[in-house]
Amino acid sequence: SNNGLAARRWYSTNHILPDGRQIIVGGRKQFNYEFVPKNIAANTFDLPFLFETNDREVENYLYPFVFLNVDGNLFVFANNRAILLDYVKNKVVKRYPTIPGGDPRSYPSTGSAVLLPLKNLKASAIQAEVLVCGGAPKGSYSQATQGEFIGALKTCARIIITDPNPKWVIETMPLARVMGDMILLPNGNVLLINGAGSGSAGWEFGRNPVLNPVLYRPDNKIGTRFETHTPTKIPRMYHSTAALLRDGRVLVGGSNPHTYYNFTSVLFPTELSLEAFCPPYLEAKFNNLRPTIVGPNSMSGISYGKTLTFEMEIRGKVEEKLVWITMVAPAFNTHSFSMNQRLLVLGNDKITALGESRYNIEVRTPRSGNLAPAGFYLLFVVHQDIPSMGIWVKLQ
Repeated sequence: SNNGLAARRWYSTNHILPDGRQIIVGGRKQFNYEFVPKNIAANTFDLPFLFETNDREVENYLYPFVFLNVDGNLFVFANNRAILLDYVKNKVVKRYPTIPGGDPRSYPSTGSAVLLPLKNLKASAIQAEVLVCGGAPKGSYSQATQGEFIGALKTCARIIITDPNPKWVIETMPLARVMGDMILLPNGNVLLINGAGSGSAGWEFGRNPVLNPVLYRPDNKIGTRFETHTPTKIPRMYHSTAALLRDGRVLVGGSNPHTYYNFTSVLFPTELSLEAFCPPYLEAKFNNLRPTIVGPNSMSGISYGKTLTFEMEIRGKVEEKLVWITMVAPAFNTHSFSMNQRLLVLGNDKITALGESRYNIEVRTPRSGNLAPAGFYLLFVVHQDIPSMGIWVKLQ
């Protein structure tokens, strides 16, 4: 039928585009991409980069990390390197360097990645930066099939993708991690959660669960960005997920490294429980700083390049320079990657005290679909790094 995909795809990545369509990139032996809905007849568009990043016998190019850059082109990362793709003209407009060390970050050497929060949205040139964390050293998958489980990667790599001459900057995580999830929190910090300390993705190939979530603060000085948190008791291995909730918690579920559901006599039984990780901003000691959005109501419509007024309540003393509004696109999470995840910092143009702990805050909405494709977003007021409960808005 015309509604189906033009090609069969196993482990491909989707992203919503500024025109409202989705692009679907790659998949096993599919070195191409296509659009849904289709603009013309069942068409796929060749992307040789995916073929170039395919390690023979092992792959390491599946579930590529795809992010919409602020110029409307797509940053596509597979294996250990990336390109900037003009998908309209089917042309690679930039090639990024290989991550130093050259170790793979894509399935089955599964790391994860985020587009860091987009800020200063009124500037003529907006900077975009990507952070890639974890993965497995070259050869890990083949070794794991032989019963040898190599330690996971302990490095993250960060790159300003809008730079004319971009370079990767390497950082060291407190804990090595393969199959870890990376979740953007409402205050712009990044949560690393789930995964294993050795082995690789794929059936039965992970070992040494990493039980401690780690928080990453992108604006801190390098060397002070990571913070290790209280461990869970539940291993979250292959086929685990994580998703941001409206109240600022992160929902965690899954783990099934088996072909079928298997609950007994295996190293990591199929896990049906759900947990919520509560970032430190939910501690009761911050209740006085925590904003409450009074208006608009959830499910309000907003449009591009307009002034938006929020009414909020904060019980404690308000530091006006430390109040800002963020909007987060809901992601689709599978296999350690949250597709379409992005966070925009709308900032704060003007705060007016209304009395009785209430304030109006004015912000400007994003100017174009290159910054924020139309659709639903979670909107938060953040005060001194403490987010409110989110409201849903529909950007159109």
